[in-house]
Amino acid sequence: MARKGSAFAGLTVATVTPFKDGQVDYAALRDHVEFQVAAGTTCICPVGTTGESPTLTFEEHERVIAEVVQFAAGRIKVMAGTGANCTAEAIRLTTWAAKVGADAALLVAPYYNKPTQEGFYLHYKALSEAVRIPLCIYNIPGRTAKNVEPDTICRLGELGNITMVKEATGSLDQASQVLAGSNLTLLSGDDSLTLPLLSIGGEGVVSVVGNIIPQDVIALVAAFRSGDCQKACQWHHKLFPLCRDMLGLSTNPIPIKAAMKILGRDTGQLRLPMTPLDAAGEAKLRQTLSRYGLL
Repeated sequence: MARKGSAFAGLTVATVTPFKDGQVDYAALRDHVEFQVAAGTTCICPVGTTGESPTLTFEEHERVIAEVVQFAAGRIKVMAGTGANCTAEAIRLTTWAAKVGADAALLVAPYYNKPTQEGFYLHYKALSEAVRIPLCIYNIPGRTAKNVEPDTICRLGELGNITMVKEATGSLDQASQVLAGSNLTLLSGDDSLTLPLLSIGGEGVVSVVGNIIPQDVIALVAAFRSGDCQKACQWHHKLFPLCRDMLGLSTNPIPIKAAMKILGRDTGQLRLPMTPLDAAGEAKLRQTLSRYGLL
C-alpha cells in the first residue's frame, strides 16, 4: 500500500548552490539540474543544507528556487528547502516555492531556539495551513539541537499535506516508530543509512553523494525495490566508503563541493563561515575519489 509521499520515492539530490566570484552561478546551476535530469534522479532539493541556505539572502534563496523550477521544466520534481527557525520566515519561503511551481517543500525543524514538542507541532501545522503542496519534515537534531519526537511526527502526519519525513537522527528505532505510527513516506537523511532505512520501510534518500554519482544511488534503491537484496547490499558496500571517507572529512557541504571542484563540476567556492578543505583534507579526498573510480 502506497504511503502519503510515495510519489517522491527514490533518489532526491540535495543540490549544491554553485558560486562564482562570490555570487550564485545560475549557469552552473542549470548545468547541474540537467546532469540530474539525465541521470534519472526522481527529485532535486535546492537551497537545503547542502545548498548553503544559511548564507543566502532571502532574495537569492527565492531566486534559486524559481530558477531551478524553470530549469527542471517538469522533467524532474523539485522539493525546495524552505525551512527556518522563525515560522513567519518559513511560511514566506514556502509560499514563494508553491507560487513559482515547486512540487514540494523540505522544512528543517526550527533550530537554535529549541521549541517544545507542541511548538514543533504548531510550527508545521501553520505551514500546512499556509500552502497546499506536499511538505517534508526534516529532522536532524545534530544540527538543530533538538529532536522532533516520533509521536510529534506521527501527529503531524495526520495533517493532509504533510506527507514525508527526512530522517537524519541516525536512529533506526525512531525511524521504525514513525513508520509504524504514521502513513508518512520516510526518506533517509544520511547516505550511509539508505539501505538500512529501506529495509524497515523507507522509500528513498535525500542524498549528498548524489551530486556526483546519482546513477549509483539510483541503482542501490532500484535493486532493493526490485527484491534483489544481494545486489542492493553490493551497492551499499561500494558506496559506504565514499560516504564515510568523503562526507566525514568536514561539515557538509565542504567535502562535496571540494569533490565537485576536483571532478570539474564546480568552482568549489563557499561562503563564510564555511571554508574549503585544507591541503591534507583535499589529498585524502583525492584518494577516496580515486579508490571509488572517479579519478
